[in-house]
Amino acid sequence: MSASSSNGLLLTSMSGRHDNMEAGGSSKLPEDVQHPSDHHEQLEHDPDDPFDLDNTKNASAQSLRRWRQAALVLNASRRFRYTLDLNKEEHYESRRRMIRAHAQVIRAALLFKLAGEQQIGAIASSSSTPSASTGNFDIDLEKLVSMTRNQNMSSLQQHGGVKGVAEKLKSNLEQGIEEDEKEVIDRKNAFGSNTYPKKKGKSFYMFLWEAWQDLTLIILIIAAVTSLALGIKTEGLKEGWLDGGSIAFAVLLVIIVTAVSDYRQSLQFQNLNDEKRNIQLEVMRGGRTVKISIYDVVVGDVIPLRIGDQVPADGVLISGHSLAIDESSMTGESKIVNKDQKSPFLMSGCKVADGVGSMLVTGVGINTEWGLLMASISEDTGEETPLQVRLNGLATFIGIVGLTVALVVLVALLVRYFTGTTQDSSGATQFVKGTTSISDIVDDCVKIFTIAVTIVVVAVPEGLPLAVTLTLAYSMRKMMADKALVRRLSACETMGSATTICSDKTGTLTLNQMTVVETYAGGSKMDVADNPSGLHPKLVALISEGVAQNTTGNVFHPKDGGEVEISGSPTEKAILSWAYKLGMKFDTIRSESAIIHAFPFNSEKKRGGVAVLRGDSEVFIHWKGAAEIVLGCCTQYMDSNGTLQPIDSQKEFFRLAIDAMAKNSLRCVAIACRTQELNKVPKEQEDLDKWSLPEDELTLLAIVGIKDPCRPGVREAVRICTSAGVKVRMVTGDNLQTAKAIALECGILASDTEAVEPTIIEGKVFRELSEKEREQVAKRITVMGRSSPNDKLLLVQALRKNGDVVAVTGDGTNDAPALHEADIGLSMGISGTEVAKESSDIIILDDNFASVVKVVRWGRSVYANIQKFIQFQLTVNVAALIINVVAAMSSGDVPLKAVQLLWVNLIMDTLGALALATEPPTDHLMHRTPVGRREPLITNIMWRNLLVQSFYQVAVLLVLNFAGLSVLGLSQDSNHAHAVEVKNTMIFNAFVMCQIFNEFNARKPDEMNVFSGVSKNPLFVAIVGVTFVLQIIIVTFLGEFAHTVALSWQLWLASIVIGLVSWPLAVVGKLIPVPRTPMSVYFKKPFRKYRASRSA
Repeated sequence: MSASSSNGLLLTSMSGRHDNMEAGGSSKLPEDVQHPSDHHEQLEHDPDDPFDLDNTKNASAQSLRRWRQAALVLNASRRFRYTLDLNKEEHYESRRRMIRAHAQVIRAALLFKLAGEQQIGAIASSSSTPSASTGNFDIDLEKLVSMTRNQNMSSLQQHGGVKGVAEKLKSNLEQGIEEDEKEVIDRKNAFGSNTYPKKKGKSFYMFLWEAWQDLTLIILIIAAVTSLALGIKTEGLKEGWLDGGSIAFAVLLVIIVTAVSDYRQSLQFQNLNDEKRNIQLEVMRGGRTVKISIYDVVVGDVIPLRIGDQVPADGVLISGHSLAIDESSMTGESKIVNKDQKSPFLMSGCKVADGVGSMLVTGVGINTEWGLLMASISEDTGEETPLQVRLNGLATFIGIVGLTVALVVLVALLVRYFTGTTQDSSGATQFVKGTTSISDIVDDCVKIFTIAVTIVVVAVPEGLPLAVTLTLAYSMRKMMADKALVRRLSACETMGSATTICSDKTGTLTLNQMTVVETYAGGSKMDVADNPSGLHPKLVALISEGVAQNTTGNVFHPKDGGEVEISGSPTEKAILSWAYKLGMKFDTIRSESAIIHAFPFNSEKKRGGVAVLRGDSEVFIHWKGAAEIVLGCCTQYMDSNGTLQPIDSQKEFFRLAIDAMAKNSLRCVAIACRTQELNKVPKEQEDLDKWSLPEDELTLLAIVGIKDPCRPGVREAVRICTSAGVKVRMVTGDNLQTAKAIALECGILASDTEAVEPTIIEGKVFRELSEKEREQVAKRITVMGRSSPNDKLLLVQALRKNGDVVAVTGDGTNDAPALHEADIGLSMGISGTEVAKESSDIIILDDNFASVVKVVRWGRSVYANIQKFIQFQLTVNVAALIINVVAAMSSGDVPLKAVQLLWVNLIMDTLGALALATEPPTDHLMHRTPVGRREPLITNIMWRNLLVQSFYQVAVLLVLNFAGLSVLGLSQDSNHAHAVEVKNTMIFNAFVMCQIFNEFNARKPDEMNVFSGVSKNPLFVAIVGVTFVLQIIIVTFLGEFAHTVALSWQLWLASIVIGLVSWPLAVVGKLIPVPRTPMSVYFKKPFRKYRASRSA
């Protein structure tokens, strides 16, 4: 298979594709990658390999420890900086217990520390410490904090309950605080702001210290100091400092450049962590629902709570229905706590597990236990990624080879030296028994030892695993601009392996801008969806009451008479807007009747209801939900005259109406009600909380069809996925007909003929299949309608068992298990709950499917960039090692000196990683199949490229080393020592030129044109330019320091030509066909056979 037909860097592996290239993908991809089952066995998991860890998302601590112990590491503090802290949970739990037991003392100590640092003034306005005064408020801060922390009911009653506390805080339980900046500042000054002092990140000096911990660099410094002392002693200060000083300076340069690169990475991660913590939430201010940052919440704020929300501060419950809170993050007990007027206290950091409610904020920042906990622990950004683990395995293998080579060179040089066969540059024997002084012997041995250690520095690719974090840090920053916030590093690269995306419909494939466009009410279709003229006032009144009370949205009328503001979820906003146009008086209805019990909308039941008490005697139950489900519960409907009629004769008419609307891509919602005798309603609050709202014998009031248009560009995004070998599946709670219509509009279904079971299936049907049947059917599913979150979880599990790498989108709390189970969980930034976001790996900030496709591009880019860097680095490794080994064995000297090798190491490790790991993604990446998780890191194409370049470089350098004097016309030079120095400088210069030009080849391992898109990466161009300029300076001006001499322009031209040849050579090399079976299979077979024979 030639390079042009190899489908890029990557072959497909067992976690990649399957026999069915669905949705037309087969026509886009090379035939040889459509049926990879023939080498599944060759790429199977190796349980004996500690680095064979294809998924780190839910990996055990034992497997993580195992690979770390197996890795050959020179600088553990740097290598493992971004890995998971395996004791994190234990540390978090101990801090949580301590804070729960000694919160008051810890808070006082923290305040004292902040005051001692003289930050009290600044923090009072911007961070977390309140001033002593409570200003114009009638309640003391300490009493407020103590009441909430101790959950003191008697103290709450003394203040007059939640209403009394609100009055003392000058807040309104329905309207909230005034929407005024001065009001907010006054509250921050009196009670603190909702922030906490962050633990300071590592300073630049800490990164310098960590870079210094490299064992080989420490040895080189010791060798440099020894060489420096001996040189000064024998040759005097003027000449004697050069050898040792040059190595010491080169080591310091490596340390500084490494530290700068690492420090910049840490700042990027820090900024991303700040983004992750900055939750946006809704509060009531001046009667209006406004969206603010969690950091802007103040004492006195009224905050609505819905399922999946995080409790943003300490507070007291105002009202709630079936409100259940998960307090495990604070108490450590994984049980759900019901909140009502008997247990009204809410703790910051907990999650709403069920129900709805509203709370009054009474404590923020370090006045809460959550704030104290966050202030006492540092954010752990560490996490293994599969690629990082595998690169550590590769680095360990290369490192062992490098150590072996260095040892061989050391022994060879020492043997040659002490046998008297090593000569200096003037041709004199270096060691003569009985004549050479001890100090000269020590000095020569130190130089030999330094060369061997420098070979280790070059050979052990310490920066290779760290290149993953570099490229991930770069990608994560760029992905923010593409509306994707990465919460887990591994997801970024795993997305490159995704073979299927299970996407929600609403808001992801559609715009989430909903409007009611069709209405059936009074037994017939209305001519204008929101014109009440043909409806009886009684029917309009019941619809208005049902919409106004059975909602989590709000209608706000500005005091200045401006346009009405409607808030809530897109569906709620659409229905509220429709009812408002029918004549609904939102505030009047809510004041004239009271909700006595609520069943919040449930994605399992697809409906939600409320019990409303009118006056003292009349109770109405209002339901709203999926049209066909609510219709099934109805026994009558209200006609246009306001009269109740049996529904049996009209049921088929309504069913056909729902089908017709669904086929037009409309979401169908039914509104129904019934009366309930007051004596059948539980009197006690405890019984009322357990009461199930009656949902039979309902009266149908209206069915509305809500239009939610497809997002622009989503059809193209689906097409790109399909051509890239990624199957897009739609999983929605909507009616199957609506789902089918949207799928056809988005291009997920190609035609009506495809829309047959099981390609399009209901969640209920899929759920009732056996596990084996689900696995068989899952491969063929393209659209799943009327699905519950559990159906989505079952689909994810079935697909993963089939070998798919699954990305799944979700926004609800009940989506958390599926998001956690999937290889990549994608939550929605706008519509997603906090529970969904915390369970996800990536947050799609604009809820747009096109952004999901961009994440796939970035995932593939991460993998491709790492492979570019591997190819570049291994080419340098192979060439540098071979040239030094051959020269050492044959002549007892090496042409590439310690300082020169350190410079090459800097080009290769730090600068090379920066240049190649920051390549932006290209369209070419989406013309390949997904990256297989068992795919060898070094593909056959890479082997071909690096061997072609390495052999060329080795051949040229060996010719220069052994025949350089005659080839370069230096054999006639009367000064033999100078001629040798020119030859060695030429070898060094040609070697560096080869790396500079080969860096371009590494950009496009499988494309002929290595310059395409180079202008889009200014960092690459800058690094290549800086490297070239520094090389000129080193050769021309740092002669004695770098063991070089100034070269003539002819030799410079020759060096550049030698480097330039690597470009046409790369083109020729890409014409060489490579076998499909990965080389690693041939390497592993003997080891596996050996292990099998041992265990037999």
